[in-house]
Amino acid sequence: MHPSTLAKRVYLLLFAVIIVFYFYGLGKLPLLGPDEPRYAQVAREMFLNRDLITPTLGGHTWFEKPALLYWMIVGSFKVFGVSEWSARLGPAVCGLLTIVAVWCIDREEGFAFRAVVVSASCLGLIVFSRAASFDVVITMTSTWALAFFLLHELPSTKNKRLLLAGFYVFVGLSLLAKGLVGIVIPFGVVGLYYLLRRTLPQRPVWLSLIWGLPLALLVAAIWYGPVIARNGWTFIDEFFVQHHFARFVSNKYHHPQPVYFYPVIILMLALPWTVHLIVALVKARKWEWRGADSVSIVRIFSLAWLLLPIVFFSFSGSKLPGYILPALPAVALLVADRLTVRSARWPLVIAGATLALVVIVVNFFAAPFARRESVKDLLALADARGYATSPVIAQRGDDRSAEFYAYGRVIYRADGEVLTFDEISVDDARARGNKFVVFIPVQYVENYRDAPRIEVIGDNGHTAVLGWQP
Repeated sequence: MHPSTLAKRVYLLLFAVIIVFYFYGLGKLPLLGPDEPRYAQVAREMFLNRDLITPTLGGHTWFEKPALLYWMIVGSFKVFGVSEWSARLGPAVCGLLTIVAVWCIDREEGFAFRAVVVSASCLGLIVFSRAASFDVVITMTSTWALAFFLLHELPSTKNKRLLLAGFYVFVGLSLLAKGLVGIVIPFGVVGLYYLLRRTLPQRPVWLSLIWGLPLALLVAAIWYGPVIARNGWTFIDEFFVQHHFARFVSNKYHHPQPVYFYPVIILMLALPWTVHLIVALVKARKWEWRGADSVSIVRIFSLAWLLLPIVFFSFSGSKLPGYILPALPAVALLVADRLTVRSARWPLVIAGATLALVVIVVNFFAAPFARRESVKDLLALADARGYATSPVIAQRGDDRSAEFYAYGRVIYRADGEVLTFDEISVDDARARGNKFVVFIPVQYVENYRDAPRIEVIGDNGHTAVLGWQP
């Protein structure tokens, strides 16, 4: 068999295994945490309302994030129906497309196989690709933007103007993926790359700003134009002022972390390749920092790609692990570069062991944790007791799953937040003449156990569900 034919078959087999793995078990666990159920619910409301412009949650406008993830989930809901699996399908596809982008970069350097193996088995990409998360969407779009720009910089590539066009198109998509950070990451990485090389962009790059920035804005305007036209200052204030600038400069959303938070997080996201990343960074002092060869360019660009998100978000007043997920493809490039002098077998062993471990965890260990962190099963208990159509008084905090699983029944306040058990008395609830499903922290359940016309239905160790009867 010709070597090129064998190589193609090996790649096809590798990608087939990765695709199966990334799609496997997406629906095994309920939607978890404060974000995943809400994002899926926003997409469901857009789907049911046939409105792809204005996101709503419980009928109230929800301008926390842009539309690209919602559109992915809406499309999946339309084809496959509303479920956990279809809510997570788009992010899983984004994870796969991120791996393909890494492969497109490194196939020019001859170590694409290792880059694919490393990127596909990074714990951070695996975890975020299995959740309805905006972080993996911006990771995909920014990876493709930076892949196009990096390929433009390599001396062996052709059609350089077309590559720059690809860069700007995906900058526009990055704006649709997670807002203004969609500009900060691609342009910040490019700027840091030139700074590290101590050189200026060539004339075609400067000239591309004239037509490229309008191209990026035109792509982003697909959603930003209609949503601003329809909602005006309400959208601008909530989306840009509150969820961009206020989130960055303050602790308004209660996610404070020390300045060294992200250097630690990137080492965790890079598992099982953390040691190799550290070694690659230590050996960076021996690089040809201004070298014109492809290997030197990829190395310096990858370092800028790694550092920029970490440095930028380290100054944010609000810090969450997913913010620096877009740096993870750079980890794969740096580790793959280090592995070129090593045997091809043991990286496959490490990657295979990682994927196998994830499958074991999903099948045998994650379910008990998920049941504790979601009210899905508690709602089923309440429904079986005759509360299937009853209004729901939910909770605010780390578990917002009631907003998805009790769609149309959750009671919201005028400001769009859910009404909680401590904001309405039993007598006020009874005055409405309905039976209610009420979720409370499990430590308060004894206060209601002997109360008249209150039924303690069950708990999951974290949350208890009550039935309040008129």
